[in-house]
Amino acid sequence: MSFTEVNELVDRILEQVDGDIVLALPLGLGKPVALVDALYRRIAEQQQRSLTILTALSLERPVEHDPIPARLLNPVFDRLYANYTEPQYLRDERQGCLPSNITIKEFYFKPGSRLGHEQAQRHYISSNYTFAPRDVAAQGCNVVMQLLADDSDGADTLSMSCNPDTSLELVNILREQQKPVMHIGVIHPDLPYMYGDAEIAAEAFDYVLRERVPSQYGLFSVPYLAPISAADYAIGVHVSTLIADGGTLQLGIGAMGDAIVQALLLRHQQPNKYRQLLSRFELLERYGSVIAESGGIQPFHEGLYGATEMFVEGFFHLFTAGILKREVYDFWALQQLVNNKKCNPLSLSAQNVIDMAEAGVRELRGKDFDTLQYHGFFNDETQYSEGHLISPFGERFSANLANPDSQKKIVASCLGANLRNGKVLHGGFFLGNAKFYQALVDLPALERQKLAMSGVDKINQLDVNPRLFKAQRQRARFINTGLNVSLNGAVASDTLENGQVVSGVGGQYNFVAMAHQLPGGRSILMIRASRNQGKNTVSNVLWHYASCTIPRHLRDIVVTEYGIADLRSKSDEEVIKALIKIADSRFQSELMTQAKEAGKLDKNWHIPQEYKNNLPATIQALVGEVGQCLPAYPFGCDFTELELESARALQQVAGMSVGQKLLALLWSPFKGSSPQADAILARLDLSKPEGFSPRLLAKLLRRVLRS
Repeated sequence: MSFTEVNELVDRILEQVDGDIVLALPLGLGKPVALVDALYRRIAEQQQRSLTILTALSLERPVEHDPIPARLLNPVFDRLYANYTEPQYLRDERQGCLPSNITIKEFYFKPGSRLGHEQAQRHYISSNYTFAPRDVAAQGCNVVMQLLADDSDGADTLSMSCNPDTSLELVNILREQQKPVMHIGVIHPDLPYMYGDAEIAAEAFDYVLRERVPSQYGLFSVPYLAPISAADYAIGVHVSTLIADGGTLQLGIGAMGDAIVQALLLRHQQPNKYRQLLSRFELLERYGSVIAESGGIQPFHEGLYGATEMFVEGFFHLFTAGILKREVYDFWALQQLVNNKKCNPLSLSAQNVIDMAEAGVRELRGKDFDTLQYHGFFNDETQYSEGHLISPFGERFSANLANPDSQKKIVASCLGANLRNGKVLHGGFFLGNAKFYQALVDLPALERQKLAMSGVDKINQLDVNPRLFKAQRQRARFINTGLNVSLNGAVASDTLENGQVVSGVGGQYNFVAMAHQLPGGRSILMIRASRNQGKNTVSNVLWHYASCTIPRHLRDIVVTEYGIADLRSKSDEEVIKALIKIADSRFQSELMTQAKEAGKLDKNWHIPQEYKNNLPATIQALVGEVGQCLPAYPFGCDFTELELESARALQQVAGMSVGQKLLALLWSPFKGSSPQADAILARLDLSKPEGFSPRLLAKLLRRVLRS
């Protein structure tokens, strides 16, 4: 049933749901904010009823509170988010004014956004992404909502677009348990119509809201504002050598993921420059064995397939560059034949029928036939009926691929010419820049169909169809980030030692475990070797940390800006040595001493000389030498040119020493100006500064811009 007005649908929800409402919303982009806000306000007025919202990654409009960068950033945010309204529950929770009858429970936070927030920390649910539907159902969920896309061609299907990740599985669990649930979809005109499991019959929803979306409820856009740092680029270059041609890739959002994509583009499009880059980092000299065994440095001939919970924009760049091109098929034996080079997708042959039988395919079931026909193995004129194939000429015979007579008849009149409808990516959800969303909308439907969306029950694990997924996910590289790594190989990615949750487990554990299950699979965890904490620099390679996301027995590959540590199947001492070698050199001696005192490291072992120069300045110099091969903004920048110049000037001021600032104070109050300086000061509202701090900042900026 369709509605065209938000409040009418809210009325129906309140009439039909008896008592308290437990509302499930998808992670990230797919929240129907206008409808959620309307329901939220109505429940807030009805103290006799309560509302519990179960969700993850609520998308908040950024605000800069530091007064100096706020002069630049907050007007930028006003421009970029002019058409985005964050959920009212998020604003009220952040400000500590949630109504007493409303509770918010999330299983994943925007990283760092809820540190020190008591309500959010108390109500956090720790769960693997694949367990989220089960856990949300266990909380008593009775309403499920999400945004949808409509292709407007009059078809009776809709697309779950950005979020087929968990909603369908959740609804199925509740209905199998015979628990009441209301399934609601809300059409958003700016969402791309995605295919795969995201395409669903309209009748699967109890109610669909087709109201014209007000302009203030546009899609959330992830801006490109921060440049990729030298450390992140160094990590990306290292990781790019571990990705095998013909393999499978999982990536996450952020600067490290973008750095990997840029390095892969360089590897594919400018191989000579890529090899020069590797030479500067001495990667082949140091890590040649693990690169030869697990990765590669050549351009991509077979290409990659993406099996990723998050379809990030980087995958789209790999797709348009011809790297994301390895097509997979949804029938296990067919996929095995393709993997083993026994089936040419461009030209099917009689031998393919025999090989299919030898792989173990005998009597075809109806759903097997449908899948094989979808992929072109059988031509469109062939039919299936009760264990028999019916040729285009009406001849009926056994659907047994091992039967020699059936084989001949299939080859004679039923075999397709070539495979079709292969997928180069399966993604669980997407989130990114507004240009990314529009690029998906503009992509021709036949191309968009190759980028299939699916549930994380299929993507993040093997359980649903182990034989098929193992065949599809050959040479898998599942790449994630961590906060820190202990010398025993355990990694903390989501929670601090004091129990404060930074983000959430998400799908990281799923992918690490799956990498160990898949033949040829590897988990790669990226960790910056050190970080600034107040005025101090601290190591992210530690002797011990009292929080753990990935336990030591699942240790695999860890990458910092200083190198690659291959930890799988290694002894504790070998693991410790490998991690010390990729630690910041300012902390290596202390780590070595701690390991020796604990009896885990040979007391005569010393750090090899070639690993003693692991310093930020070293990385900065290496990345700086390669120039435009590793640009600060490889995929665009949402600053205007003036804003970018302003950002650079503010960054220079922030890097000035006390002495340099004192010198600026003593500088002549006016030594001429320039149109550029005047424009930047005007943009930062510092043309006529009032107060000591703004005047000082203006003076420092003039000094920087003059020099």
